[in-house]
Amino acid sequence: MQLRDLHTVYFVGIGGIGMSALARYFAGQGIAVHGYDRTATDLTRLLEEEGATIHYEEDVDQIPGQVDLVVYTPAVPATHKELMHFRRTGTPMMKRAEVLGLISRNRRAIAVAGTHGKTTTSSILTHLLRTAEVDCTAFLGGIAMNYGSNYVSGKSNWVVIEADEFDRSFLHLEPELAVITSMDPDHLDIYGDHEQMLDTGFRAFANKLRPEGSLWVQYTFESLLNLASAKTYGVGGGSVRASSVRVADGHFVFDYEDEQGKLRALKFPLPGRHNVENATVALAIARTLGATESALRQGLESFRGIKRRFELIYRDGKTVYFDDYAHHPSELEAAIGAARELFPDREITGIFQPHLYSRTRDFAEGFARALDRLDRVILLDIYPAREEPIPGVDADLVRRHMKHEQVIRGTKEQIPDLFGEDVPDVLLTLGAGDISDRVQPIRTFLESRKAVV
Repeated sequence: MQLRDLHTVYFVGIGGIGMSALARYFAGQGIAVHGYDRTATDLTRLLEEEGATIHYEEDVDQIPGQVDLVVYTPAVPATHKELMHFRRTGTPMMKRAEVLGLISRNRRAIAVAGTHGKTTTSSILTHLLRTAEVDCTAFLGGIAMNYGSNYVSGKSNWVVIEADEFDRSFLHLEPELAVITSMDPDHLDIYGDHEQMLDTGFRAFANKLRPEGSLWVQYTFESLLNLASAKTYGVGGGSVRASSVRVADGHFVFDYEDEQGKLRALKFPLPGRHNVENATVALAIARTLGATESALRQGLESFRGIKRRFELIYRDGKTVYFDDYAHHPSELEAAIGAARELFPDREITGIFQPHLYSRTRDFAEGFARALDRLDRVILLDIYPAREEPIPGVDADLVRRHMKHEQVIRGTKEQIPDLFGEDVPDVLLTLGAGDISDRVQPIRTFLESRKAVV
């Protein structure tokens, strides 16, 4: 298939963060974009404003008469009426990951993989490159606040791609440069166990690297890959490393060192040592592509973050409120740890919505350990996403593993009533499900309480 021959592309599940980036890419090529999604969201509304035609019912009558390519996500069940229609009619169909592979095959791809950290790392890297006038296109797994989008259009052959391990999607890529940020157990419903995830997932991805390419791996995971050619990075370790990490004037400040030398006192507004680590490998790649020290300093300081990645939602004299996509124990640890480092003497309240029955079953103990680090915990029901319920698996499974005595159980709809009379001091909303629907109501509540006080 030649992308230049396409006139109309149809997306089944167009509102997904990865799918919507592809939709923006095709629209930018002058191709008509149509699609289906289950519900209208900020992403789908924005796509419609940009010219896409979207409907929200499984209705084959709303499919345009001529479709050259159907792009779909594995999260949509095979029994979906529109997918079944396209199979019957023999319309060309490709998974989102296959299309990304097709787009990147004749480009110079930089693929950022990892069970967590890949969205932040790929977004930092994109911003550093563009600040340094190294032109690139980017397909991101979140809304980069500097660009207001998950898709950044460029004219050069360089393309930054967030490489997703779910459904082994990243094996469709053949990158010239690649990063593996982390390889913690995840998606065990797909892989079966951690060793299979490593073997048929990340090791296979590492072997897709082009012969002349370079791979950077977070140094604590190097032994899991057993690749002599991989470069390592990290905070306090690795051949590329950050050191002397500290907080000053609302920024994280750190020193950076690689084979080219040392950059001292770099300022970075994103909180948390995990984000310093993400910035470290982004700096390494940008330096490899010729970015100057002054451009890198400017890019780091001007990076505004990613929507739902420790995003500051509200702040007044009493309360600070952040929203974070964290849905794996390691991500919870990172978000809560960042809050503790920024506000060491303040009470931290976390609202956590578990994501997927299978992930809750597999990581209940890890979730419990992370949540025990909070001062107050509000634990919501599981967001099922693509899954059917699993007997015996609910949010109380996490609660039973916790040592914490201040745990409130409730539903998303009960927020902010679950706060009671105690307005949170430092508040985190945590989870990858529809907890994001409550962000604006919580902000409104906090603003109203400030007015009363």
